Order: sequence, then structure tokens, then C-alpha cells
Amino acid sequence: MSSVHDLVREDLRDFAGYASARTQRLEGDVWLNANEAPLANPGDIDGRCRRYPSPQPPELQARLAALYGVDVEQLLIGRGSDEAIDLLVRALCVPSRDAVLATPPVFGMYAVSARLQGAAFVEVPLVDGPEGFVVDVEAVRSAALSRGAKLVFLCSPSNPTGGLVPLAEVDHLADALSGRAIVVVDEAYIEFAGTASATTLLAAHENLVVLRTLSKAHALAAARIGVAIGHPDLIAVLRRCQAPYPVPTPCADLALAGLSADALALTKARVAEAVAERDALAAALAAMAGVRRVYPSAGNYLLVRFADAERAFAALLSAGIVVRDQRAAPQLGDALRISLGTPAQNARVLSALQTMEIAA
Repeated sequence: MSSVHDLVREDLRDFAGYASARTQRLEGDVWLNANEAPLANPGDIDGRCRRYPSPQPPELQARLAALYGVDVEQLLIGRGSDEAIDLLVRALCVPSRDAVLATPPVFGMYAVSARLQGAAFVEVPLVDGPEGFVVDVEAVRSAALSRGAKLVFLCSPSNPTGGLVPLAEVDHLADALSGRAIVVVDEAYIEFAGTASATTLLAAHENLVVLRTLSKAHALAAARIGVAIGHPDLIAVLRRCQAPYPVPTPCADLALAGLSADALALTKARVAEAVAERDALAAALAAMAGVRRVYPSAGNYLLVRFADAERAFAALLSAGIVVRDQRAAPQLGDALRISLGTPAQNARVLSALQTMEIAA
């Protein structure tokens, strides 16, 4: 048994979970073991949804494992990255004892999952410097050890700030927290970064988990397909804590179609186009008088500080453009996050801001 198993909640280390009708590997041509309807719903033309799906669809498992360059046993498929975050917190953190650490301003689900579990939420703020927002890895290490963090979430590229956590720092932190905490690298936007994944460090660290998703670069947000990738012992525990049928058949079918060779080639081309648009939009925004700063981004979005963020937000909204207001987030009282659209949509962003004369 791996050392990472010792980080799991004591009461869940031997937890068997729920054994659904699809968990057992049985053979037959008349299936009467799951209380399913014998005839398909009229709206289900091919009858694919009459029966419960496989808890982890084998074909999709194999396709995702190949995509991310890992073994099937290292991978858990769930409902987006959100489910993986929740499963990790529930499986590792004893309420009122263990803590979850993250680096705000950052994706809010880490804090939400911690609160729902009754785990303390430890914040180590990102440092706003010349290169953008960066993680203070030594401060994270110190806080994790002193505050009893079982999970350390690193968002890379970070949402909403756009910065990357260098793999050398992930490697250092995972080593420093070995036997004490799991380091989780959330790579929802890594396809736009043009850099290696933290999956390349998995062989060296049992206490490392990488989150990936089909929601962003693969344009399958509504399919809700995300994965946690880590040591097989931990993945097995998460699977036992997961709901019986986490991957609906239509979603699995859509994901497989979206991961075909032709689809992957188109996704790669679109990612390249998005990166070019990101750089062009960043340069154009930075040249505007009312823009205080455009942060470097490795994602498909830009974090922008405005002299008058309220007026900028209103100008965009009046032009029919909805962006993410970040002013309630720590350190971002004058900032908006603008996701990349098509070239025409990005041009509309610039036009709306120029027309309204947002400069203070």
C-alpha cells in the first residue's frame, strides 16, 4: 500500500462504497438486475439511455488516458473538475480537524468544497508583481505544515489571474509535503499555455494529483467531463466515494466523438488561434487610456485592471457583452476578466470600450 493511502480519512481507508448493478462484471442477454425499464422511452430513439451506464466507461477511460499520457488506473472520470475537487476534500479531510489550502484570488470551488466539508480554508494570497500574480511557494509550504492542510490546490494557469506555477516549484512543494498533504494541480486551461503538464511529475510523487477537463479547450462544457489523475491507490479511494453512475451515456458518447482524431486536430488549431487572439487583444487593451494593467495570461482569458471598472463593465454590458466582474475578489477591486471570443467578438469588446471613453 502506498504512503498516500495514509493521508485518506481513517474511516474511509477500507470503505467499500456502493456496489451498483454495473459494478459486477456479469454476462447475459436478459438483464434484470437493476430495476431498469424493459422498453426504451419514446424520446430515446436508439434506446441508449434505458440502462444505467458503466461507472467508468472503458472506451472513454482508454481515450482519456491516451490523451493525457497516463495509465487507466491513474484516472478517475467525473462531472467536471468540480466533482474531483469535492471528492478529494471529502475523502481526505476530517471535519473540524483538517484544512484545505489555496492561493486567492483563485477559482472559488476550493473554498466552497472546504466549507461544505467543515474543513478549515487556509489562504496564501498570490503575490502581485512585475511578472503578474505568482504563487509564493515557500509561504504555501510553511502554511500547509503549520495549519494542518491535507490538500493544497494550485491552479495553473490560475483562474482568474492567468499565471502558471512552474513545474520545478510544483516538484519542490510535493517533495516538501510528502506524507503530509496532497498537492493538487488544477490544469483546466493548460492547453492554452503551451507548456508541459504536471502529469510529467506523477512518477516522482505519490502525493500529486492533476485535474484536467474537456470543458475549456475541447469546448464540451455542458458534457461535464473532467478527470482526476494521480496514484492508483488514491484514485481507487475516490472512486469508492463517488456516486454510482457519474458519467451519463450521452455525455460519454459526446466526449468520445469530441476526442476523435479529426476533432483533436481541429481543437489544436483553434487553441492556436485563441492564443494569437489573446496576445492581440492584450496588446490592444494595454494601449487604451482607461486600462491600468493587462496581466499576462496562459489561459483563454485576460485579467484587466481599469481606471473605472464599473464604467467599463457597464459599457460592455450595454453593447451586449457579458464579462466576469472580479471586483469582489481579493486584490481585484478594479478588475474584470474577459474570456476570449471569436475575432469578431473580441473586436466588439475593443469597440465598446473605446466608444464609452472609459478613461478616468
